[in-house]
Order: sequence, then C-alpha cells, then structure tokens
Amino acid sequence: MAEELNIPHTGNKKETYEAILPQIEALIGGEKDLIANMANVSAVLKEAFHFLWVGFYLAKEDQLVLGPFQGPIACTRIQYGKGVCGTAWKQSEAIVVPDVDVFPGHIACSSRSRSEIVIPMITDNKVFAVLDIDSELLNRFDKEDLYYLKRICDLLG
Repeated sequence: MAEELNIPHTGNKKETYEAILPQIEALIGGEKDLIANMANVSAVLKEAFHFLWVGFYLAKEDQLVLGPFQGPIACTRIQYGKGVCGTAWKQSEAIVVPDVDVFPGHIACSSRSRSEIVIPMITDNKVFAVLDIDSELLNRFDKEDLYYLKRICDLLG
C-alpha cells in the first residue's frame, strides 16, 4: 500500500471508519512488528479524525508504558488501576469518558483533553496494551467509535 490515506471529507464518522479500516489492514497486514504497526495506526487515526492525542500504552509489570503516539507530549508511565488507561487495563474493558473532569482519578497529561476513550488490547485473557484517544471536545466519543476502534485493535492482534 502506498503511504497515502484516502479519507472521505463528508463529516460522516461511520464513512470515515469504513474507509480507513481496509487501509489500516493493508498498511499493517505485511508487517509483524507491533510497535511499527501501532505507530502507523496512531498516524492514521490522528490524520482521519484530528483527535488531540492518539496512542498506545504497553503493559509492563505493574505499569503502562508510553508507546507509539501522535499528538502533544504524554505521560510516560501510568500505574495499574490509575486514571482512565489504568482503570481500563484493570477492568479489561473499554471506557468512554464524555467529560474527563468528572472521571475519578483522571490523569491530566494535557489540560486540553476534555473527553477520552480507552480500548484494552487482550491476548490470552491478558491486557498487553491499551489504545488511548483524547479529544479537546466534550462528549466526542460514542458507541460507534467504540465499535470501530475495537475492530482496529483486533487488527493489531
């Protein structure tokens, strides 16, 4: 696949996800390196949706450690069970936060973040990483984002 995205500019979120899914699949399909694939997925999502921050944290012992991302600088380590990412890791469940200011224990890596979605990536019943996306808009994420972002995480394995 050429290193160029074909992103529809209709403003329709579903159409955008449907357009980028096969492109992500083609982009990462021939590459076995997880970090390289996470880097490209971060870039695709940032480019397609103009989120504030898109990236991955990798589970290492009792912490999530910053992995590939696009956006402003980020927290380097997050403790198990802390913040939205650590809570999603602990619960092994995706979390959608419409307003980060009301999430108990939210970790503000950027004061510009207003809403967040975190998708745990699970293999053999164990979370090995999380996809974390922040937006400058309140209520930015919904069930549609959850559905498609889970599919994208599944492509990464």
